[in-house]
Amino acid sequence: MSDTGGSHADLNDDYTALENEMKDVARALGGSVLREFSKERVLAELPSLRERLQNDRAILRALHFYDDDRRVVDQVEALEKGDFPRFLNLIVESGESSWMLCQNCYSHKEIREQGISVALAMSENLLKGRGAWRVHGGGFAGTIQAFVPRERTADYASAMKSILGEGSCHELMIRPAGSLRLDIA
Repeated sequence: MSDTGGSHADLNDDYTALENEMKDVARALGGSVLREFSKERVLAELPSLRERLQNDRAILRALHFYDDDRRVVDQVEALEKGDFPRFLNLIVESGESSWMLCQNCYSHKEIREQGISVALAMSENLLKGRGAWRVHGGGFAGTIQAFVPRERTADYASAMKSILGEGSCHELMIRPAGSLRLDIA
């Protein structure tokens, strides 16, 4: 996990726009939420949606929603089958979709502050073909998540700290058991 040092101050409009724009697409299709419609319907009505909404970003975010929902199912399946390389590829796909379609890697109000984008670009250069990286959480500022091979951890952490500052890179370990309930008597 790498903290890019970005400020979450004044991001309410960015976070609200994510939900509102996807709901705008759903309303333009005659519903209230995207889950009521298929991606195929959005694609079939793309010309008319563009005309009615006058907001291409809303449509792109809707497409991200559909693809990322599918990716989560595929990620679970990959892990259940022990196909970690496939899981990592899906993480990268999800991150690329966040960057390109969801557009939540920086605020359009502060285009000069793009710590997440810088951290993602550096992660791609350091890990391409050997790991995965993506924006973490709601985006716009804050952290990225990277899956780093053990033998590259020190180099990765050193590079990220040189860019983002000391204390910015945190190593986390994934437990094989996942979430557990502990009863302490």
